[in-house]
Amino acid sequence: MMDRTGSCKRKTKETEISLKICLDGNGRNRIDTGIAFFDHMLDGFARHGLFDLEAEVKGDLDVDCHHTVEDTGIVLGQAIASALGDKAGIKRYGSFMLPMDETLALCAVDLSGRPYLNYQAEFTVEKIGGLDTEMVKEFFYAVSYSAAMNLHLKILDGGNNHHMAEALFKAFGKALDAATMEEPRMKEVWSTKGSL
Repeated sequence: MMDRTGSCKRKTKETEISLKICLDGNGRNRIDTGIAFFDHMLDGFARHGLFDLEAEVKGDLDVDCHHTVEDTGIVLGQAIASALGDKAGIKRYGSFMLPMDETLALCAVDLSGRPYLNYQAEFTVEKIGGLDTEMVKEFFYAVSYSAAMNLHLKILDGGNNHHMAEALFKAFGKALDAATMEEPRMKEVWSTKGSL
């Protein structure tokens, strides 16, 4: 397969983002969003998906974390879509059930070209570190729509809010890794339509 690297930049009055992802990496990354807990989540996503990820994000954190997190999701989704190209020869579907102590998270991905987010996770605190917990859903919504993927995320059992957020990000990395893997028996796009 070709070098599957995607990069994207975004500059608005609210954020300035430069991001690069290699789908065939080793989980090495350099991430600075200005939100330490969000960096930790993106690190878990990249390491467990074996993606090389570089993200430099400057956002209006003096307002709150909303624009920074949402716009990072938009740019990450665009970079993933760019890295995938026409999606020929990939497995397309991926899923993973990830345990983290008392927490059990499920993620399923279809790189269908049809964006949709089904998200079921209820946090019991408003913030984890500098990250508003309501922004976890907004991040995944932005990724799913920018990458045009069908994304299901569920906390099947939980308790500790840190574990719940981390399990979602790691499960997403594992499921996306599975969906982007090469299928040697399939040289075309895996769809009855002939395109995704």
